[in-house]
Amino acid sequence: MRRQDTPLASCIALILVSSVACSGLAEENGGKKELSGTRITVAGAWTGSEQKNFQKVLEAFSDKTGAKVAFVSTGNNVSTAVGGMIGDGDSPDVALLPQLGVLGQFERRGWLEPLSVSAREAVDANYANVWREYGSVKGTLYGVYYKVAHKSAVWYSPSVFAEANVGRPATFEEMLSAGQAISDSGLAAFAIAGRDGWTLTDWFENVYLSQAGPIKYDALAAHDLKWTDASVVDALTSLGKLFKENHLIAGGREGALNTDFLGSVEKVFGAEPEAGMVFEGDFVAGVAKDRFGKTVGQDVSFFSFPARKGGIFPIVSGGDAAVVLKDGKNSAAGMKLVEYLATAEAAAVWAKLGGFLSPNKQLDIHTYDNLTTRAMADSLVNAEDRVRFDMSDQAPASFGGTDGASQWRILQSFLRDPSDPEGAAAKLEEAAAKAYQD
Repeated sequence: MRRQDTPLASCIALILVSSVACSGLAEENGGKKELSGTRITVAGAWTGSEQKNFQKVLEAFSDKTGAKVAFVSTGNNVSTAVGGMIGDGDSPDVALLPQLGVLGQFERRGWLEPLSVSAREAVDANYANVWREYGSVKGTLYGVYYKVAHKSAVWYSPSVFAEANVGRPATFEEMLSAGQAISDSGLAAFAIAGRDGWTLTDWFENVYLSQAGPIKYDALAAHDLKWTDASVVDALTSLGKLFKENHLIAGGREGALNTDFLGSVEKVFGAEPEAGMVFEGDFVAGVAKDRFGKTVGQDVSFFSFPARKGGIFPIVSGGDAAVVLKDGKNSAAGMKLVEYLATAEAAAVWAKLGGFLSPNKQLDIHTYDNLTTRAMADSLVNAEDRVRFDMSDQAPASFGGTDGASQWRILQSFLRDPSDPEGAAAKLEEAAAKAYQD
């Protein structure tokens, strides 16, 4: 399911270094703003409330600089849409790329402009090193991560937990025990969105990072480690302990395979709950609030995806890298927009609106609109270089990054029948070997 060295740059640098407010940013020549009359086009996948909120960010940039910024929603397949625009001679100036594989693809095709000195300095000052690495290709920084996801959360109904007399589990084994207690009290433990294969990759990635650790996670993401490795089989075996317990899953395994992401949230926080927990990213809270009228922090709470006994608490994230495209008509102005997106000031605009997380360390945690989001943001920022980018979004699109990709289909088959972890691992390796070779 599943985005400069001028008076403007100097003022942004002042904000970064001293947090001193700058009035009259980018105004010159008797009040005329630096980018007055300039039109910037931004392309990305966001729609609905995300697009509406990002538009507020673009309006704040326009107020400062005089630029007119248009956002073009591409749909989920950003790489195909933007590639088509470039091929038609109508390249946007800035694109929001949701996958590391796409960032690398665009760099190999020569479409990307390396970030300016000002943007690089902003990233160094405001972000953990891991975000610079994920925005870089071959050591050159191309992307700024403005909005990211925290994909290591299990969301639950506090009233269901109270009814079952269970607390927040700290280990994977405790989570399964809590699930059994919830099942005994009359509801299924988990709603699983098996129809959306990306949710299953997130399940695997969190279990794998917890058990195997970040070094092996990185190796598997790069396919330097084969999917037939014992660590992969161990993670699938652990995941299979949940999948095989049909009574713990709302609708059973077949029901899960017919449930999409929104449906899984509804099964926990809708008018007629069917389960006590749903695993997914920070965006679950927004769905529960906006679609089902729940109060986050009261009707909706979360715990960090638990570690396996002896493992680490995983922090899997994802996000959209804002990049500047060489063929854009106003790429220089687009660079100034990306510089702005690297600041805490820009992050604060959306943070106040909700449905947003930033990896920007300089953003005041109290800017977020509720305690639950603050807790998630604090967890993400304080993890610093322990954060790992969504593995499927690092892979070639044919393996892990798009609807119908082979990893998605194999994990859906494993959900349907979790009895053969070794066989599933072998199928994953066969698909990965082909995708990475291509």
